[in-house]
Amino acid sequence: MTTLRTPARIIPRAFPGIKPDEVQEIIMNSRIKSHPAGSVLCREDAVEYTFYMILEGDFEVTKIINNTETRLLKTLGAGDFFGEMALIHNAPRAATVKALSHAVVLELDKEGFDRVLKHSPSVATAMISEISNRLRQNDELAIEDLRLRAREIADAYQKLAEQDMARNEFLTSIAHELRTPLMVASGYLHTLKKGVLSGEQLQSTIEIVSRNVDQIVNLTNDLLFLQEQELVLRDFQPVNLFLLVEKVVEKLNEKAQKRRVSVKIRGSSKLPDVQGDEPSLERAITGLVDNAIKFSHPNGTVDIRFADIGSHVTVSVVDYGIGIDPQLRPRIFDRFFHLEKSGEEIYDGIGIGLSITRQVIQQHRGLLDVDSAPGKGSAFTISLLKWN
Repeated sequence: MTTLRTPARIIPRAFPGIKPDEVQEIIMNSRIKSHPAGSVLCREDAVEYTFYMILEGDFEVTKIINNTETRLLKTLGAGDFFGEMALIHNAPRAATVKALSHAVVLELDKEGFDRVLKHSPSVATAMISEISNRLRQNDELAIEDLRLRAREIADAYQKLAEQDMARNEFLTSIAHELRTPLMVASGYLHTLKKGVLSGEQLQSTIEIVSRNVDQIVNLTNDLLFLQEQELVLRDFQPVNLFLLVEKVVEKLNEKAQKRRVSVKIRGSSKLPDVQGDEPSLERAITGLVDNAIKFSHPNGTVDIRFADIGSHVTVSVVDYGIGIDPQLRPRIFDRFFHLEKSGEEIYDGIGIGLSITRQVIQQHRGLLDVDSAPGKGSAFTISLLKWN
């Protein structure tokens, strides 16, 4: 609580230059009142007729911005004063003033102020001078608020521009990712329709068509899954994380062999079950392992490690490949963001694998952490709650 101030000391601060007898005149036309913590003495937009000088206690001054945000403008203590505009103008209060602690104030209403003016005209000059200072301060606050709003609008515009660019890049990527397998499948289907293939050629053509159709189906399923995750709250069941990872590794074994990457599962299989939706978790971990294989060097290794830590089980997918540029790291979980090229290596994909992983883990109330260094590889760690 602030130190008690006497009216004789605070009034000259509110009315600079007034004489001692004028101070006494103001005291005679004022009243001293106590207010408990939480009391609202001025309410924004209300028309009120009292000027307050704080003798004891603390107050906060707040204003509603954009009809929603309550912003703290400043705090006041003993020796400060507020509400002087009420004495000379019938305008609504510009802000709300609330007591933060028990407070004692000297209150001067408009009728009392008018009586003072009849005997002490110089008080009006002092009051006008002080109000001019306050108006100047308010103008400065308004200008700063406008600057802040301008920055917020500029930031919002920049985000919209980035989202629009991401959308255009996404549409371009989707068109490319769909066009290539569609054209390949379509070309070979026309050949099949002619009936000129047989034996190994026929079987090879059917496999090519099937592989490209599967690519289209997988891409479509990923896009639908990403949308579905935002709408559907899963019913969690106990999930054996070790068996799930084994399933993912087996599924990606062919891709790993083509890149000459060895995927190793490290650690014990005796882990507590976690809370989860198994198909969703499978997609999330598939995204991490698939990326680890993709960004590993040929003849490299991907390690998958487990840990039982308190109320969580963690699984880490570690590669020793190209790593992540620190400037790109904040964007790696953004939808449709993907690395197209590193050195002479060109990477496929449209950038939704990590986005799916993050969304799934968030829905599981888990944590997803990444540790990476350019040229040294990356480690993605998922932490999931144990099944109780």
